[in-house]
Amino acid sequence: MKKKAIGLIALVSLSASIFVGCGSKSTGNSAATESEHKKLQVYTSFYAMYDFTKKIGGDKITVTNLVPAGTEPHDWEPSTTDVANLEKANVLVYSGGGMEHWIDKVSKTLKNEKLIKVEASKEVKLMDNPEKDEADLKYDPHVWLDPMNAKKEMEAIKEALIKADASNKDYYESNYEENAKKLDDLDKEFKAATSKFKKKDIVVAHQAFGYICAAYGLNQVPIEGLQADAEPTAAKMAEIADFAKKNDVKYIFYEDLISPKVSQAIAKEIGAKTEVLNPLEGLEDEDIKAGKEYFSVMRDNLEMLKKALE
Repeated sequence: MKKKAIGLIALVSLSASIFVGCGSKSTGNSAATESEHKKLQVYTSFYAMYDFTKKIGGDKITVTNLVPAGTEPHDWEPSTTDVANLEKANVLVYSGGGMEHWIDKVSKTLKNEKLIKVEASKEVKLMDNPEKDEADLKYDPHVWLDPMNAKKEMEAIKEALIKADASNKDYYESNYEENAKKLDDLDKEFKAATSKFKKKDIVVAHQAFGYICAAYGLNQVPIEGLQADAEPTAAKMAEIADFAKKNDVKYIFYEDLISPKVSQAIAKEIGAKTEVLNPLEGLEDEDIKAGKEYFSVMRDNLEMLKKALE
Protein backbone atom coordinates (compact mmCIF):
# COMPACT_ATOMS: atom_id res chain seq x y z
CA MET A 1 0.00 0.00 0.00
CA LYS A 2 2.81 2.38 0.86
CA LYS A 3 4.49 1.73 -2.50
CA LYS A 4 1.20 2.28 -4.35
CA ALA A 5 0.65 5.55 -2.45
CA ILE A 6 4.14 6.76 -3.31
CA GLY A 7 3.59 5.79 -6.94
CA LEU A 8 0.30 7.67 -7.04
CA ILE A 9 1.90 10.76 -5.53
CA ALA A 10 4.70 10.59 -8.12
CA LEU A 11 2.17 10.26 -10.96
CA VAL A 12 0.18 13.27 -9.71
CA SER A 13 3.39 15.29 -9.36
CA LEU A 14 4.47 14.36 -12.91
CA SER A 15 1.06 15.30 -14.30
CA ALA A 16 1.16 18.63 -12.48
CA SER A 17 4.65 19.27 -13.81
CA ILE A 18 3.54 18.56 -17.39
CA PHE A 19 0.48 20.78 -16.93
CA VAL A 20 2.54 23.65 -15.55
CA GLY A 21 5.14 23.16 -18.26
CA CYS A 22 2.49 23.38 -20.97
CA GLY A 23 1.06 26.42 -19.27
CA SER A 24 4.48 28.09 -19.21
CA LYS A 25 5.02 27.41 -22.88
CA SER A 26 1.67 28.93 -23.74
CA THR A 27 2.45 31.98 -21.64
CA GLY A 28 5.78 32.35 -23.44
CA ASN A 29 4.10 32.38 -26.87
CA SER A 30 1.57 34.86 -25.62
CA ALA A 31 4.35 37.12 -24.37
CA ALA A 32 6.15 36.88 -27.70
CA THR A 33 2.95 37.81 -29.51
CA GLU A 34 2.38 40.67 -27.10
CA SER A 35 5.96 41.86 -27.67
CA GLU A 36 5.40 41.78 -31.42
CA HIS A 37 2.24 43.81 -31.02
CA LYS A 38 4.14 46.39 -29.00
CA LYS A 39 6.34 47.26 -31.95
CA LEU A 40 5.65 50.73 -33.27
CA GLN A 41 3.50 50.69 -36.39
CA VAL A 42 5.19 53.21 -38.68
CA TYR A 43 4.15 54.33 -42.17
CA THR A 44 6.33 56.26 -44.59
CA SER A 45 5.45 58.39 -47.61
CA PHE A 46 7.95 57.09 -50.21
CA TYR A 47 11.12 55.02 -50.50
CA ALA A 48 13.80 57.39 -49.10
CA MET A 49 11.70 57.96 -45.97
CA TYR A 50 11.09 54.21 -45.68
CA ASP A 51 14.79 53.47 -45.88
CA PHE A 52 15.78 56.18 -43.38
CA THR A 53 13.08 55.06 -40.93
CA LYS A 54 14.09 51.40 -41.23
CA LYS A 55 17.69 52.32 -40.52
CA ILE A 56 16.79 54.19 -37.33
CA GLY A 57 13.92 51.98 -36.11
CA GLY A 58 15.53 48.62 -36.76
CA ASP A 59 13.75 45.68 -35.16
CA LYS A 60 11.83 47.87 -32.71
CA ILE A 61 9.35 48.98 -35.36
CA THR A 62 7.20 47.59 -38.15
CA VAL A 63 7.57 49.97 -41.08
CA THR A 64 5.32 50.07 -44.14
CA ASN A 65 5.98 52.20 -47.21
CA LEU A 66 2.76 53.68 -48.56
CA VAL A 67 4.00 54.00 -52.15
CA PRO A 68 4.45 50.56 -53.76
CA ALA A 69 7.87 49.54 -55.06
CA GLY A 70 8.50 50.70 -58.62
CA THR A 71 5.96 53.55 -58.40
CA GLU A 72 6.90 57.18 -59.07
CA PRO A 73 5.64 59.05 -55.98
CA HIS A 74 4.96 62.54 -57.35
CA ASP A 75 1.48 61.67 -58.65
CA TRP A 76 0.68 58.91 -56.16
CA GLU A 77 -2.49 59.20 -54.07
CA PRO A 78 -3.27 57.20 -50.89
CA SER A 79 -6.16 54.75 -51.15
CA THR A 80 -9.00 54.35 -48.65
CA THR A 81 -7.13 51.30 -47.32
CA ASP A 82 -4.00 53.41 -46.76
CA VAL A 83 -6.01 55.99 -44.83
CA ALA A 84 -7.65 53.23 -42.77
CA ASN A 85 -4.21 51.84 -41.91
CA LEU A 86 -3.04 55.27 -40.78
CA GLU A 87 -5.92 55.36 -38.31
CA LYS A 88 -4.16 52.49 -36.49
CA ALA A 89 -0.59 53.73 -36.92
CA ASN A 90 1.73 55.19 -34.29
CA VAL A 91 3.95 57.28 -36.57
CA LEU A 92 3.74 58.72 -40.10
CA VAL A 93 7.03 59.86 -41.64
CA TYR A 94 6.98 62.18 -44.64
CA SER A 95 9.65 64.41 -46.13
CA GLY A 96 7.66 67.59 -46.73
CA GLY A 97 8.54 70.62 -48.82
CA GLY A 98 5.72 69.75 -51.21
CA MET A 99 6.87 66.22 -52.01
CA GLU A 100 3.67 64.72 -50.60
CA HIS A 101 0.92 66.83 -52.18
CA TRP A 102 -1.69 64.73 -50.37
CA ILE A 103 -0.43 65.12 -46.81
CA ASP A 104 -2.60 68.05 -45.68
CA LYS A 105 -5.80 66.60 -47.09
CA VAL A 106 -5.20 63.21 -45.50
CA SER A 107 -4.13 64.71 -42.17
CA LYS A 108 -7.41 66.62 -41.93
CA THR A 109 -9.46 63.45 -42.42
CA LEU A 110 -7.61 61.33 -39.85
CA LYS A 111 -9.23 60.79 -36.46
CA ASN A 112 -6.16 59.08 -34.98
CA GLU A 113 -5.23 61.64 -32.32
CA LYS A 114 -2.25 59.55 -31.13
CA LEU A 115 -0.60 59.52 -34.56
CA ILE A 116 2.77 61.27 -34.51
CA LYS A 117 3.41 62.96 -37.87
CA VAL A 118 6.99 63.93 -38.58
CA GLU A 119 8.02 66.26 -41.41
CA ALA A 120 11.55 65.00 -41.86
CA SER A 121 12.81 68.06 -43.78
CA LYS A 122 11.63 70.56 -41.15
CA GLU A 123 15.23 71.59 -40.26
CA VAL A 124 16.44 71.70 -43.87
CA LYS A 125 16.79 75.01 -45.72
CA LEU A 126 14.58 74.50 -48.76
CA MET A 127 15.52 75.71 -52.22
CA ASP A 128 12.99 77.78 -54.13
CA ASN A 129 11.37 76.20 -57.17
CA PRO A 130 13.17 77.77 -60.15
CA GLU A 131 10.33 76.78 -62.50
CA LYS A 132 7.71 79.47 -61.92
CA ASP A 133 5.15 77.67 -64.08
CA GLU A 134 4.93 74.88 -61.50
CA ALA A 135 2.91 77.08 -59.16
CA ASP A 136 1.82 74.19 -56.95
CA LEU A 137 5.39 73.56 -55.81
CA LYS A 138 6.93 76.49 -53.99
CA TYR A 139 10.11 74.60 -53.12
CA ASP A 140 12.33 71.87 -54.50
CA PRO A 141 11.44 68.92 -52.23
CA HIS A 142 14.32 66.56 -53.16
CA VAL A 143 16.40 67.40 -50.09
CA TRP A 144 17.60 63.87 -49.23
CA LEU A 145 20.06 63.71 -52.12
CA ASP A 146 22.46 65.89 -50.14
CA PRO A 147 23.85 63.54 -47.45
CA MET A 148 23.93 66.38 -44.92
CA ASN A 149 20.22 66.95 -45.45
CA ALA A 150 19.66 63.20 -45.17
CA LYS A 151 21.33 63.38 -41.75
CA LYS A 152 18.87 66.08 -40.64
CA GLU A 153 15.98 63.97 -41.87
CA MET A 154 17.22 60.91 -40.00
CA GLU A 155 17.55 63.00 -36.85
CA ALA A 156 13.94 64.18 -37.16
CA ILE A 157 12.83 60.56 -37.61
CA LYS A 158 14.86 59.51 -34.58
CA GLU A 159 13.20 62.17 -32.43
CA ALA A 160 9.73 61.07 -33.55
CA LEU A 161 10.44 57.42 -32.74
CA ILE A 162 11.73 58.39 -29.30
CA LYS A 163 8.61 60.47 -28.70
CA ALA A 164 6.46 57.47 -29.60
CA ASP A 165 8.61 54.90 -27.79
CA ALA A 166 10.78 56.47 -25.09
CA SER A 167 11.68 53.07 -23.63
CA ASN A 168 13.90 52.37 -26.66
CA LYS A 169 15.53 55.80 -26.78
CA ASP A 170 19.10 54.46 -26.49
CA TYR A 171 18.50 52.01 -29.34
CA TYR A 172 17.23 54.74 -31.69
CA GLU A 173 20.03 57.10 -30.66
CA SER A 174 22.64 54.42 -31.35
CA ASN A 175 21.23 53.64 -34.80
CA TYR A 176 21.12 57.34 -35.64
CA GLU A 177 24.74 57.91 -34.59
CA GLU A 178 25.87 54.94 -36.67
CA ASN A 179 24.08 56.21 -39.78
CA ALA A 180 25.10 59.84 -39.19
CA LYS A 181 28.73 58.68 -39.32
CA LYS A 182 28.04 56.84 -42.58
CA LEU A 183 26.49 60.01 -44.03
CA ASP A 184 29.54 62.04 -43.02
CA ASP A 185 31.74 59.48 -44.79
CA LEU A 186 29.54 59.59 -47.89
CA ASP A 187 29.75 63.38 -47.94
CA LYS A 188 33.55 63.17 -47.82
CA GLU A 189 33.55 60.73 -50.74
CA PHE A 190 31.43 63.08 -52.84
CA LYS A 191 33.58 66.09 -51.98
CA ALA A 192 36.79 64.26 -52.81
CA ALA A 193 35.48 63.04 -56.16
CA THR A 194 33.63 66.15 -57.33
CA SER A 195 36.59 68.41 -56.52
CA LYS A 196 38.46 66.64 -59.33
CA PHE A 197 35.71 66.87 -61.96
CA LYS A 198 36.72 68.70 -65.11
CA LYS A 199 33.09 69.23 -66.11
CA LYS A 200 30.19 70.46 -63.98
CA ASP A 201 27.05 70.15 -66.16
CA ILE A 202 24.68 67.18 -65.91
CA VAL A 203 21.62 66.74 -68.12
CA VAL A 204 18.98 64.91 -66.08
CA ALA A 205 15.52 63.49 -66.72
CA HIS A 206 13.79 65.68 -64.13
CA GLN A 207 14.79 68.47 -61.81
CA ALA A 208 15.52 66.33 -58.77
CA PHE A 209 19.22 67.00 -58.26
CA GLY A 210 19.33 70.62 -57.13
CA TYR A 211 20.49 69.88 -53.59
CA ILE A 212 23.26 67.47 -54.56
CA CYS A 213 24.44 69.91 -57.23
CA ALA A 214 24.45 72.82 -54.77
CA ALA A 215 26.38 70.73 -52.23
CA TYR A 216 29.13 69.71 -54.64
CA GLY A 217 29.39 72.54 -57.16
CA LEU A 218 27.55 70.91 -60.06
CA ASN A 219 24.95 72.31 -62.46
CA GLN A 220 21.84 70.35 -63.41
CA VAL A 221 20.11 70.91 -66.74
CA PRO A 222 16.70 69.21 -66.41
CA ILE A 223 14.62 67.89 -69.28
CA GLU A 224 11.47 67.99 -67.11
CA GLY A 225 10.51 70.03 -64.04
CA LEU A 226 10.36 69.10 -60.36
CA GLN A 227 7.36 66.80 -60.66
CA ALA A 228 8.40 64.75 -63.68
CA ASP A 229 4.79 64.53 -64.80
CA ALA A 230 4.87 65.90 -68.34
CA GLU A 231 6.87 65.32 -71.50
CA PRO A 232 8.93 68.31 -72.66
CA THR A 233 7.97 70.27 -75.75
CA ALA A 234 9.92 69.90 -78.98
CA ALA A 235 11.38 73.36 -78.33
CA LYS A 236 12.58 72.29 -74.87
CA MET A 237 14.19 69.16 -76.25
CA ALA A 238 15.94 71.21 -78.94
CA GLU A 239 17.17 73.62 -76.26
CA ILE A 240 18.59 70.75 -74.18
CA ALA A 241 20.25 69.18 -77.22
CA ASP A 242 21.81 72.51 -78.17
CA PHE A 243 23.15 73.00 -74.63
CA ALA A 244 24.59 69.49 -74.58
CA LYS A 245 26.37 70.00 -77.89
CA LYS A 246 27.87 73.33 -76.89
CA ASN A 247 29.06 72.02 -73.52
CA ASP A 248 30.38 68.65 -74.71
CA VAL A 249 27.92 66.65 -72.61
CA LYS A 250 28.69 62.95 -73.08
CA TYR A 251 25.90 61.43 -70.95
CA ILE A 252 22.19 62.09 -70.71
CA PHE A 253 20.83 60.75 -67.41
CA TYR A 254 17.46 59.09 -66.97
CA GLU A 255 15.64 57.40 -64.07
CA ASP A 256 14.32 53.88 -63.59
CA LEU A 257 10.81 55.06 -62.72
CA ILE A 258 10.47 57.44 -65.68
CA SER A 259 10.38 56.44 -69.34
CA PRO A 260 13.88 56.83 -70.84
CA LYS A 261 12.56 57.65 -74.34
CA VAL A 262 13.14 61.40 -74.18
CA SER A 263 16.64 61.03 -72.73
CA GLN A 264 17.45 58.43 -75.38
CA ALA A 265 16.15 60.68 -78.15
CA ILE A 266 18.32 63.59 -77.04
CA ALA A 267 21.35 61.32 -76.60
CA LYS A 268 20.86 59.93 -80.11
CA GLU A 269 20.55 63.45 -81.52
CA ILE A 270 23.90 64.57 -80.09
CA GLY A 271 25.79 61.26 -80.13
CA ALA A 272 25.84 60.89 -76.34
CA LYS A 273 25.26 57.89 -74.08
CA THR A 274 22.58 57.32 -71.46
CA GLU A 275 22.96 56.20 -67.85
CA VAL A 276 20.77 56.03 -64.74
CA LEU A 277 21.05 58.73 -62.08
CA ASN A 278 18.72 57.71 -59.29
CA PRO A 279 16.85 60.34 -57.19
CA LEU A 280 15.87 57.65 -54.64
CA GLU A 281 12.18 58.46 -54.87
CA GLY A 282 11.54 54.76 -55.32
CA LEU A 283 13.27 51.48 -56.14
CA GLU A 284 12.06 48.51 -58.12
CA ASP A 285 11.13 45.49 -56.00
CA GLU A 286 13.99 43.40 -57.41
CA ASP A 287 16.51 46.11 -56.45
CA ILE A 288 15.22 46.17 -52.87
CA LYS A 289 15.41 42.38 -52.70
CA ALA A 290 18.97 42.57 -54.04
CA GLY A 291 19.92 44.73 -51.06
CA LYS A 292 20.06 48.17 -52.66
CA GLU A 293 19.45 51.08 -50.26
CA TYR A 294 20.35 54.74 -49.78
CA PHE A 295 24.10 54.36 -49.36
CA SER A 296 24.62 51.86 -52.16
CA VAL A 297 22.47 53.83 -54.61
CA MET A 298 24.19 57.11 -53.75
CA ARG A 299 27.55 55.48 -54.41
CA ASP A 300 26.19 54.15 -57.72
CA ASN A 301 25.20 57.75 -58.51
CA LEU A 302 28.71 58.93 -57.67
CA GLU A 303 30.21 56.38 -60.05
CA MET A 304 27.89 57.60 -62.81
CA LEU A 305 28.92 61.19 -62.15
CA LYS A 306 32.58 60.21 -62.32
CA LYS A 307 31.99 58.53 -65.65
CA ALA A 308 30.28 61.62 -67.04
CA LEU A 309 32.36 64.44 -65.56
CA GLU A 310 35.93 63.34 -64.92
